[in-house]
Amino acid sequence: MKPGMKLKSQVCNTEVMVIRCGTGQVECGGVPMAEDKPAAPGVPAEGKAAGTLMGKRYVDATGSFELLCVKPGEGSLSVDGVILTIKDAKPLPASD
Repeated sequence: MKPGMKLKSQVCNTEVMVIRCGTGQVECGGVPMAEDKPAAPGVPAEGKAAGTLMGKRYVDATGSFELLCVKPGEGSLSVDGVILTIKDAKPLPASD
């Protein structure tokens, strides 16, 4: 896996672009993501169906992984089973 690569969920419509990657398996809905769309999508695992939002960046706690959601879906993004969180926007400087 390398930055710029697009990954597709095997259980929903979610598609992401890799911005930064470390070592580990990127998953959506508890199932590893792949470069190709499946012929017949599966079902997200229980507890892994919180959904993804288009245009949001998802990161892990260490900052090793950063994924940009380019197509939303029902599955939750995770790396090796650990759910990713939405990256907070940096506040703009005050203009007094």
